[in-house]
Amino acid sequence: MSATLKEYSQQELAAQPIGAWAGVAARLVVGALREQLAVEHLTQPHWWTLNHVAGEPGGWNRATLTERLTKWDDLGTDFDAVFDDLVDRGWLTENAGLMTLTEAGEEGRLRARERNLRVHRQVHEGVDTADFATTIDVLRRMVANLGGEGNLPD
Repeated sequence: MSATLKEYSQQELAAQPIGAWAGVAARLVVGALREQLAVEHLTQPHWWTLNHVAGEPGGWNRATLTERLTKWDDLGTDFDAVFDDLVDRGWLTENAGLMTLTEAGEEGRLRARERNLRVHRQVHEGVDTADFATTIDVLRRMVANLGGEGNLPD
């Protein structure tokens, strides 16, 4: 459901505090994603794990995947507990320490992906693709200007 928004001048918009608006947007987007994942009894770290392992089957062990995912984590996640949970569900196997999704894991990942796509579509409602891309590019530049990593994740 799209809200009706008032129109503002470019000067009024340019005077707004980017941190406040970026923060509100981040909380709402992340909250909506977490809510959808919770329906599948997943957290974001579960989702990240499923996607990384699906993208490179047999290419991740616990240490390298934990190192990769920690920079995105804002919950102090115990990644070993996440990996154990996925193994216990029968969604993830480990052979010689390397992770691979099972058929059930891929099915769960695809269900979660569809739930995340619902949020993605809701976020993009009424937003032109070029405007969205410009927004991401501007945020990347701001992050880099403040000393953060402005490049897209590999």
